[in-house]
Amino acid sequence: MESRRARGLAAAVLALAVLAIAGVWLASPSEAQEGGALREFSVQARKYAFTPSVIEVQQDDLVRIKLRSEDIPHSFTVDAYRIAKRAGAGQTVTFEFRADRPGTFPFYCNLKIDEGCRDMRGQLIVRPR
Repeated sequence: MESRRARGLAAAVLALAVLAIAGVWLASPSEAQEGGALREFSVQARKYAFTPSVIEVQQDDLVRIKLRSEDIPHSFTVDAYRIAKRAGAGQTVTFEFRADRPGTFPFYCNLKIDEGCRDMRGQLIVRPR
């Protein structure tokens, strides 16, 4: 029984060593996010614009967006990041994503509630590290 316990302990130590070497060490959420900073933005959507219309971050930043629709329902859509979040009239929706690809990516409202929605555009700029 003693040797079985020793083998189990050795296997656990080996597994932790492999995780540490792979860079996947067990960490708290704040330590796990050290690859980039947490960047928070409040975005207002209102006929027919986003404020701000430009969001700029660094590659690997964790981006938190609080989208508030001031009048009618609107969405915040970034095709390159597969994001499509909807906020109902007078509502706020909060979401996060990792900005892991550098470049300039358009964001827009994909709803067809009103003709002006298709004019709602902005840019997500992800600067390389």
